[in-house]
Amino acid sequence: MTKKDRYKNFVEYFSKQQPNPVTELHYGNPFQLLIAVILSAQCTDKRINQVTPALFERFPTPQDLAEASSDEVFNYIRSVSYPNNKAKHLVGMAKILVDTFHGEVPSDIDDLQKMPGVGRKTANVIASVVFDAPAIAVDTHVFRVSARIGLTNNARTPLAVEKQLVKYLPENILGVAHHWLILHGRYICLARSPKCEQCPISWFCKYYEQTHTETALKKAEAVKVKKAKDQKKKVALNKISKELAKRSVDKDI
Repeated sequence: MTKKDRYKNFVEYFSKQQPNPVTELHYGNPFQLLIAVILSAQCTDKRINQVTPALFERFPTPQDLAEASSDEVFNYIRSVSYPNNKAKHLVGMAKILVDTFHGEVPSDIDDLQKMPGVGRKTANVIASVVFDAPAIAVDTHVFRVSARIGLTNNARTPLAVEKQLVKYLPENILGVAHHWLILHGRYICLARSPKCEQCPISWFCKYYEQTHTETALKKAEAVKVKKAKDQKKKVALNKISKELAKRSVDKDI
């Protein structure tokens, strides 16, 4: 199957099955989404949604957050990953919002990246979700899934993945494609144990194609058998070692 065919099948399937995907982060305005996305780096959306209600209530505006100390912010986000750094980033981000952007979240990707804690991925999320810009954010799910199903080839960095997806996907669906890939990676195309047997798009997936041919399945079975034999041999050797140790003790007695 060609790359062009894979993109065509990808767009057609998800356009019908998930026409209006949205982020699973909870937020009420662009400022809150910016906070949530910064916090979500290397952390689950579920965890972020647990801590943000109290954080949003305490710091409802950029001005409120800009006037806070990172120690105070830390107390609200201590259960997320890297809370010390993220607390500093949030306060620094709010100060720049107030001082440079008059308290308004900017729409320009370059402007967004001027703030602490805001990399290209976060900037693309804000640009696409809030401002409907033709941008696609590449996180670990997007990186993994796009490679597995064959949308990208030899893309070794998030930026390389982004460039390939932007090149081949229609501009008007870049934002939703981001959510398609994230949700598919979060619930079906898992990092360690992808649920290929449950996957509705396995019929055009490059990874499935490579791992579920007759040859690939035989190879996987051979590896499984070898592991079982090695484990059995290990158990037998451990048993012998224990018996020898026991005899040595009995002899000393």
